[in-house]
Amino acid sequence: MSPRFAGEDPDRLYTVTGGRSHANENPLDVVTLIVSESGPEPGMQSEHARILRLCAGPLSVVEISAELGLPVTIVKILLLDLLDTGHITARNPLPAVRRSQLPDLEILKQVLIGLENL
Repeated sequence: MSPRFAGEDPDRLYTVTGGRSHANENPLDVVTLIVSESGPEPGMQSEHARILRLCAGPLSVVEISAELGLPVTIVKILLLDLLDTGHITARNPLPAVRRSQLPDLEILKQVLIGLENL
């Protein structure tokens, strides 16, 4: 048996997502920043409308999940609906920096010593 999100009714989650259990080719990471591009429209699903109100300023996927009290996987599905309709924009985090692109540790130590000596 799989664990459920704290106190969440599985039938409600099924209804909220229209029966989808995962988003195909999901480009959203938990730290992807979401910003609404428009306000809620009449007749819009309540969860979609709430996301648009929450995201007047940038919020990460995990923050939206916490605010809605829904599992991240469900929120990702809802966000992809909004992304497909142009209601939101998503900014993915920068790709991981390669170790070879990082400054030399010895140079950083010398800079720190120089700053401490000022």
